[in-house]
Amino acid sequence: MAVLLAPDPDSLLLIRRAERLDDPWSGHMALPGGRQSALDQDLVATAIRETAEEVGYSPSREQLVGSLDDVVPRTPVLPPIAVRPFVFTLASRPALDPNPEVAATRWVSLDHLLDSATHDTLELDIRGERRQFAAYRVDEGVVWGLTERIVSDLLRLL
Repeated sequence: MAVLLAPDPDSLLLIRRAERLDDPWSGHMALPGGRQSALDQDLVATAIRETAEEVGYSPSREQLVGSLDDVVPRTPVLPPIAVRPFVFTLASRPALDPNPEVAATRWVSLDHLLDSATHDTLELDIRGERRQFAAYRVDEGVVWGLTERIVSDLLRLL
């Protein structure tokens, strides 16, 4: 998973995943990323490759400033995975060319995410059960689940 940070103003890149029946995260706001390939040298290479595939921009290892703690789904119906977020700082916002897996991209200012009015509790129906989740409200929707936890970890460090 790639956490891309860019200035003017300091912002984080989010994507809205395209609607797909076979995708448990279909339509969600997310960070660029995906599954490791046998051809990937390591998980950093996975984050770089998946970002390039999804948004048409390939961050470099020189832009890597570190990683956040691994995150795992809390919902038992999701695949048993662990996500390692890698943080990249960019000198400017690159041109993006999303692939069909990505319905939209959005640079969200860190000030917006840090505003207490942006972070709230969201109630969702998950497989017929009403559950509450922490969430960030952005123009294109809500950031919740794994992505909310990664963003919250990042903001705590900042």
